[in-house]
Amino acid sequence: MVDLRDACFDEIYALAKNDPDVVFLTADMGAFSLQRFKKDLPLQYFNVGISEQVMISVAAGLALEGKKVFVYSIAPFVTLRCYEQIKVDLCCMNLTVVIIGIGTGLMYGGDGPTHHSVDDIAVMRALPNMQVMGPCDVVTTQAAVRAAYASSSPSYIRIERGQLPALYDPQVIDMSGTMAQLWTGREVAIVSTGYMTHRAMSAAAILDADSISTRVIDVVRIHPLDIEKLLLLVSGVRLVVTLEEHSCVGGLGGSLAEAWVDRSIGIPLLRLALPHENCFTVSDRDALLAQYGLDPQAIARSVQERLFKI
Repeated sequence: MVDLRDACFDEIYALAKNDPDVVFLTADMGAFSLQRFKKDLPLQYFNVGISEQVMISVAAGLALEGKKVFVYSIAPFVTLRCYEQIKVDLCCMNLTVVIIGIGTGLMYGGDGPTHHSVDDIAVMRALPNMQVMGPCDVVTTQAAVRAAYASSSPSYIRIERGQLPALYDPQVIDMSGTMAQLWTGREVAIVSTGYMTHRAMSAAAILDADSISTRVIDVVRIHPLDIEKLLLLVSGVRLVVTLEEHSCVGGLGGSLAEAWVDRSIGIPLLRLALPHENCFTVSDRDALLAQYGLDPQAIARSVQERLFKI
C-alpha cells in the first residue's frame, strides 16, 4: 500500500519528467516523495516559504507564461487564506493551476479548527471555472492529478494522507465519468466522496446484513457535479444519502440538494455531514467522526431511521 500523498506527488513527478513546463510550488510543506522531485528537477520545484497568497500569485504568473503549475499546502491555508488570489488571479483569467490541499475534513483533529478543512468544498465550488475533486484511494488520486493536468481550467484536489485500501481497479477507471458505483444495491444509494467513501462501504455492509440493499456511489469530481450520470446511478432507489466529512452547508450534500430542487427530483434525500459549527474538541479523526455520528454504525442507523419514515 502507498501513502496517498506520496501517490499524488509521484504522479506529478512522472508528469514533470516528461513535460518541462510542469512546475511544482510548495508553501514550506514537505513530504518524503517530494525529495526526489527537488533533487532531480530543481528548475521545476520551488519552495516559496510560508506565504500561500504569494504562491498563488506566482503560480498565476508562471501559468501566463505557459507553465502547468501545481501548488501544495494544508487545505485550509491554500484555499481560505488565498481565496481572493484564487478568485482574481486564477479563476478570473481561467488559468490552468492545480491546487493540492492536504488535510481534508478533520484529518488534523489534534490541531483544532484552524487546521480543519470543513468548508473548502463550499467556497471553492462557488468560484467560476474551478473544478473540485475528492479522490478516495491511490488510483483515483493519481487519476485526479492526470485529469487536472489535462484540464484547461483551474482545479482543486483535496487529498488524503496515509494508506487507504484501493477501491478502484487501475485498469478500468475512467475519470471522464467523474464518479462510479462501488457497491451494488436496490433500496438505498449512499453518495460519498473522499475518505467517507470507505465509511460508506462499511455502512453498506452493515445495512445489507440488516436486509437493506444498499449501493455506494463514489464522487471523484465534486464540482461541476455530473448530475446526469448521478441520476442514472441512483435510479430506482427509495432513498439517496449523501455522506461527507465537510460542513452540512455547501458541500456535496448541498450540491445535490440544489440539483434536487432545480430539477424537482422526487427521491427523498438525506444529508449526513458535519454540523455547521466550529469543532474545538482536540482528538483523533475517528473519534471526532464518531462524536458527530459519522462512524459506520451511526451512519447505518441514520439511514435506517430515515428509511423507515418514508
